[in-house]
Amino acid sequence: MTAGSHTHSMKWVTTLSTRPSLEAAVNEVVQKAQALLNTPPDVGFVFIATAFASEYARLMPLLREQLPAIPLIGCGGNGVIGMSANGQSQEIEEEPAIALTLASLPGVTVRAFHLTAADLPDSDSPPDAWIEQIGVSAADRPQFILLADPSAPRVNDLLQGLDFAYPGSVKVGGVASATAANGVSGLFCNDRLHREGTVGIALSGNIVLEAIVAQGCRPIGQPYWVTEGERNIVLGLEEQADASPVPRGGGALVSQKRTPLEVLQDLIQTLNEEDQMLAQNSLFVGVAQNEFKQELEQGDFLIRYLLGVDPRVGAIAIGDRIRPGQRIQFHLRDAETSAEDLEVLLERHQKATADSVSAIGALMFACVGRGARLYGEPNFDSRLFGRYFPNVPLSGFFCNGEIGPVGDSTFLHGFTSVFGIIRQPS
Repeated sequence: MTAGSHTHSMKWVTTLSTRPSLEAAVNEVVQKAQALLNTPPDVGFVFIATAFASEYARLMPLLREQLPAIPLIGCGGNGVIGMSANGQSQEIEEEPAIALTLASLPGVTVRAFHLTAADLPDSDSPPDAWIEQIGVSAADRPQFILLADPSAPRVNDLLQGLDFAYPGSVKVGGVASATAANGVSGLFCNDRLHREGTVGIALSGNIVLEAIVAQGCRPIGQPYWVTEGERNIVLGLEEQADASPVPRGGGALVSQKRTPLEVLQDLIQTLNEEDQMLAQNSLFVGVAQNEFKQELEQGDFLIRYLLGVDPRVGAIAIGDRIRPGQRIQFHLRDAETSAEDLEVLLERHQKATADSVSAIGALMFACVGRGARLYGEPNFDSRLFGRYFPNVPLSGFFCNGEIGPVGDSTFLHGFTSVFGIIRQPS
């Protein structure tokens, strides 16, 4: 959209600098972004490489010298994602870089906030306790972008609390990556540098935030009902001839209860040689998030680590709580699968939203285990995104955990790429 063509339309711009001097990098991103935006910004996002970790305290003063006092959040990352001068997205990993996003959002209320673990209401507090902390009413249907500190012990509590207080609001984001050398992480909110907690932006009003959560896995075998389990241990599985759960009164359904280990051993026998190799170290468990959907497909599962097996009782332990009545399916993960998974989700999303007003901008939160490390080439996820969403400015960072919804709930993921797509309502 050319500047000045619509006085009241939204505008979203993203710039990137790879200059090794902090001053020079800040100057470059601010000047480019202001020139591209060509109107006063309403919100900003900044992502800074951990290569600058020793200078984090200088970032906000330098930005504020040139930027008005707009709501602004950001964090440090092992790599940052921004737009190069030729309009291509670029992922700069483990090198000095800063990405700056500025947006003009008429008709949108923007609220920036910082919460520490001590600020979080306890688990039996009413929704109002959360709403008071955020300062935005649930009736305003805010959408959230969240950046958390890697040592934050209560990220999951925060996500559950926000889901409780703001059901139907989309929440995306990531956990800042710290530098290995000193474990220092940086979160930025308005004028301040924070070393702990979570910073966030709540956007309400004339705006839509949509999420794509690519967990990089493909299902193998079939879904099973969990018949027995406690905490994160699955003790019994059942395959069902039809797709309905076990009738409460026992009923006449004939099916076999088996241990997860038996199921897994049989499943591995059916895989081809490559997948059998992959299953030795890249096997995961997908937990279905929709209890009523008959035909489960990619994106319906929350992917969790398979932590271990107990051969004595044939149980498996997974990286999340599980309860009888849930459905699980085993999954595999590798570079090819990650690429296919993201492509499937992008294509589906593009088709589903083809009629609505096009996206104005997007944020990307990718696991540090993805990127060139996974694919053997740079810019993979961001360029794939650009193929389906051409000319949509993208920024973000490589995270120590990614925040995004599966089904109706928000989770902390690993090895995932989460995209938050900003649209103007049609």
